[in-house]
Amino acid sequence: MATKKSSAEKRHRQSEERRLHNKAVKSSVRTSAKKFVVLARQKAVGEAEAALRDMIKKIDTAARKGIIKKNSAARKKSRMQKLFNTLKAAQ
Repeated sequence: MATKKSSAEKRHRQSEERRLHNKAVKSSVRTSAKKFVVLARQKAVGEAEAALRDMIKKIDTAARKGIIKKNSAARKKSRMQKLFNTLKAAQ
């Protein structure tokens, strides 16, 4: 950490707060994705659909804020939607 400039100290504090916030958002996205996958494997279509909607909302928000890249967000959503479509077709 910087020892002389107060502006450098402030910048360090700000970057640390942003890092922790971004980490929490990424963790939330991963948790919601895992929740959806578990429900999909249990073949709970209604609950999986609700979890998918929640996950897509979190991914879009993270991508809009620049926490994850837009192509990564699109890829994650596409893969989960594909899993949901196969689940629904199997029913």
